[in-house]
Amino acid sequence: MSTHQVENLPIAKALNAAMDDALAADPSVLMMGEDIGTLGGVFRVTQGLKETHGADRVMDTPLGEAGIVGTAIGLAMRGYRPVCEIQFDGFVYPSFNQITSQLAKIRFRSDGRIDLPVVIRIPYGGNIGSIEHHSESPEALFAHTAGLRVMTPSNAQDAYSMLREAIASPDPVIFLEPKRRYWLKGDVDRSAASTDTQRAQVVREGRDLTLAAYGSLVPVALAAAEAAREDGRSVEVVDLRSISPLDVATVEASVNKTGRLVVTHEAPTFGGMGGELAAEIGERCFYSLEAPVIRVGGYHMPYPVAGVEEDYLPNIDRLLEAFDRSLSH
Repeated sequence: MSTHQVENLPIAKALNAAMDDALAADPSVLMMGEDIGTLGGVFRVTQGLKETHGADRVMDTPLGEAGIVGTAIGLAMRGYRPVCEIQFDGFVYPSFNQITSQLAKIRFRSDGRIDLPVVIRIPYGGNIGSIEHHSESPEALFAHTAGLRVMTPSNAQDAYSMLREAIASPDPVIFLEPKRRYWLKGDVDRSAASTDTQRAQVVREGRDLTLAAYGSLVPVALAAAEAAREDGRSVEVVDLRSISPLDVATVEASVNKTGRLVVTHEAPTFGGMGGELAAEIGERCFYSLEAPVIRVGGYHMPYPVAGVEEDYLPNIDRLLEAFDRSLSH
C-alpha cells in the first residue's frame, strides 16, 4: 500500500478496504459471519477477503447469531480481535443476550482486567425494498447498554476510518452500516490518520436552525438544507457519527448559535436517540432555544412493506415541514 493512497470508493468498498488493511496489519484480526467468505456477504462487503487472507481468518459461520457473538467473546478473551457480521439488522436479536449480558459487561465485571475488542458489523436501516427484520434501526437498544460503543458512518472516508478505529479499539463496538448508502461514493485516503470518531462533525454551516442526523439520513439532511436555502433559510447540518458516546457538546455549540434544533433518524421517534439528544439540548440550551426541539423519524410500528416505506421514512418534505414548525416560533 502506498504512503498516500486516495481512491474514489463506494461505502461498501471503503469498508472492505478497512477490513483488508486491518487483516494485513494485525494477525490477531479475524472476520466471521454468515456467508462472508466464499460468497463475500449478501451485500458483497467482504468480497475477496477470504481469497486474500485465507479461510482460517475470514470464516463462514453457521446460521446462529448467538453462536457467532458467543464465539467471538471467547476468541477475544484469548487475544484475538474478531469482527463479526450480522447479515441484517433484524437478525441481531438472537444475539442480544450475548451482547448486552456478556460482551458489554465483562470489562466492568473483571475490574478492567479483561478487554473484549469485538466489532459487530450490522447493515441497518430501510429504503432497500425489504420488510421487517431486513430494514430495522436498533441503535437505541445498544446505545442504552453501558459498555458498548455505537457508531455509524455516512460517507466513504468515515466508513474506512471509523471501521479501522473500531477494530483497533479495546472496547466492544456496534458498527452500524447504512445499507441504503453502500454504493454512495467518496474519496478515501487509506493513509490518513484516524479522526476522533466520537466527535460529531458540522458538515454544513448555517445560522437559522440546526439539523442533526446520522448514517443514512445525512445525505437527506444535506439535501433538505439545500432546499431550505432556496427559501432563504440557512440550516446547519451536524453528522453525529457516534451514537454512544454521544457528542452533545458539538450540537450544543451549534444550537447556541442558531436557537433551534431538528433531529432526524430512521428509527421510530418513540424511545429513539432523538429523544435523548432533545433532552440533553433542553437542559444545556434552555436559554438559547427559540423553539421546541423537533424530532423527525419513523413511526412506532414494525417496519412496513416496501410499497409504503417511502411514507414511513423521513424525507426532504418531512424535514422542510419540521423547519417550518420550528421557524414559526
